[in-house]
Amino acid sequence: MPNPSLLILPGDGIGPEVMAEVRRIIDWFGANRDLAFDVSEGLVGGASYDAHGTPLTDETMAEAQEADAVLLGAVGGPQYDDLDFPVKPERGLLRLRKEMDLYANLRPAQCFDALADFSSLKRDVVAGLDLMIVRELTSGIYFGEPRGIMDDNEGGRVGINTQRYTTEEIRRVARSAFELARRRGNKVCSMEKANVMESGILWREEVQWVHDNEYPDVDLSHMYADAGAMQIVRWPKQFDVIVTDNLFGDLLSDAAAMLTGSLGMLPSASLGAPMANGRPKALYEPVHGSAPDIAGQGKANPIACILSFAMALRYSFDKGDEADRLEKAVEQVLADGVRTGDLIGEDGTKPVSTSGMGDAILAALDKG
Repeated sequence: MPNPSLLILPGDGIGPEVMAEVRRIIDWFGANRDLAFDVSEGLVGGASYDAHGTPLTDETMAEAQEADAVLLGAVGGPQYDDLDFPVKPERGLLRLRKEMDLYANLRPAQCFDALADFSSLKRDVVAGLDLMIVRELTSGIYFGEPRGIMDDNEGGRVGINTQRYTTEEIRRVARSAFELARRRGNKVCSMEKANVMESGILWREEVQWVHDNEYPDVDLSHMYADAGAMQIVRWPKQFDVIVTDNLFGDLLSDAAAMLTGSLGMLPSASLGAPMANGRPKALYEPVHGSAPDIAGQGKANPIACILSFAMALRYSFDKGDEADRLEKAVEQVLADGVRTGDLIGEDGTKPVSTSGMGDAILAALDKG
């Protein structure tokens, strides 16, 4: 059997630095766990624009379609702010998501015990937190038509965005959430605004249909998204899997991210339909941005990118045991007090560099 294929797109800012540590982790699994990958590398975002005048070339897009999984670092930077909208770095990422049809965005919010005091909430509220937000990623108000800014014929302007969902768009992301719940705590909470939005009514009805007809063994509840936002910061450990639409998922996942204490800790996965080999179309990336203020200085925290690879092991390659191994190594390093600058409190701990954190995680993997 050929090795599974990985396309690595480091991108901009701190992307190349954190992705370099992921490459070391990948090499470790190949050398120590008989888990080798065929790795190729390409350009995306500003790096691609600088080289080719476009944030994503057709050739790289084609490679992404063929790869078993894509790992992406970060895109963007202030030097690209004045570019025309179609060639801004972020358009490369959006093209990947859209053309690969990555409709289910998985955003875990896990609070390692060693970092519980870094959260803005009390330790007892977040310690042991392990929830998953499943956000619909390719439809909803960010893609619906009509949209735009136009004259209103009365001397002013009007901005229009359309919230639109179909039965199948809702059902397929609901299935993703229920499948995940079966591997976790077997509990799904669906969030929408059925009290004021027709799309929310359809969302609730279709999620309920999927539950009743395909996943009756999973516990399902419904909650208005605004109430859900309150509950996430009130008592987040009540949730296991949350499934919601594109707009609310964008907001709720960022709120949940801060429960963990640092954006530098948070991975994500964007999954699509299965390919011919049974693996889903998949893009894995850290939640943090390109952080241009610290790029090239060895200060970036690589853990989110490393944990994104752990998600690839679990969801693309069915290697949950190896994903657990990597996540436990990260947890051990944090318990040992190893910190990059974003995880330093007021105790005088000296931060390690990006590569220093990679060194510590590799050492923890060696110890088993």
